[in-house]
Amino acid sequence: MALKRLWACFVLLASLGHVPSSVAVILRTTDKIVWANEFEPIELTCLIESISTNNPRIEWKKIKNGIPSYVYFQNKIAGDLEHRAQLREPANILIYNTTRADTAEYRCEVAAIDDQRDFDEILISLAVRVKPVVPRCSVPEAVTVGTQTELRCLENEGFPAPQYRWFHDNEELPQDPKISLKFVNSSYSINPDTGSLKFRRVRKEDAGEYYCQAKNDAGHAQCPSQKMEVYDVDILDIFLKSFGGVVAFICVTATVCNCLKRVCSPKRSHNENNYNWPAQNDGVDYGDADEGHFRHKSSFII
Repeated sequence: MALKRLWACFVLLASLGHVPSSVAVILRTTDKIVWANEFEPIELTCLIESISTNNPRIEWKKIKNGIPSYVYFQNKIAGDLEHRAQLREPANILIYNTTRADTAEYRCEVAAIDDQRDFDEILISLAVRVKPVVPRCSVPEAVTVGTQTELRCLENEGFPAPQYRWFHDNEELPQDPKISLKFVNSSYSINPDTGSLKFRRVRKEDAGEYYCQAKNDAGHAQCPSQKMEVYDVDILDIFLKSFGGVVAFICVTATVCNCLKRVCSPKRSHNENNYNWPAQNDGVDYGDADEGHFRHKSSFII
């Protein structure tokens, strides 16, 4: 009778999912979300808390973009981790040198045929941090006092996306210039997400060497420094250039008008210049110029 009651309790617990550990394989991990730096080792833990089967079947699968592939199968490392990893007791997997391509989800699966609950699995997410490379920086060579200008910095290899910092003459520019007595009169603004450094009104004090640094949890990199010069507004130079432009315009206009005048001036007709008037003693009386006609003075003899 007592044995029947015990069995009934066991069946009830099994139906509710509360299986005694001695007849169920149970897995756990120390971290379900794991971060690693590129080219450094990392261990994904798959701890077997309870199992009765002596030789359970252990498999690891890598799931990327929803597609699973084996990385440990039939007691050996396979797939993307071949020659780069090993299985450690009880079911952990150690990756010697992680790469950015290893960023994915990994599933540890253990099958124990001698246990009442003969299968368990655990999912681990691995994200590989990538150190930024040298960013591309754009610094104007020369600007005028009082004008706007922008310095740019871009890096697209680091993961997670890096934050940007700007340096002026080897001193970091605070993100808010108002918190620093040295830069309280500056009009710049920094966007740490895009790497943009904008000046609303450039001052003479803004001249100097600039470089940008891209940084994330894996490390940092910076571009070589570039010099920006700031000039005052030269009123005399602007006037002379403007005056020279006006003079040049007048000269060109006069030359064009003179050429058009020569081309368009009327010419005497060819017939008028080359016509030979007959002599007055040829027997024809042309009369006065005002008469508009002529008459014969002598008759023709046939």
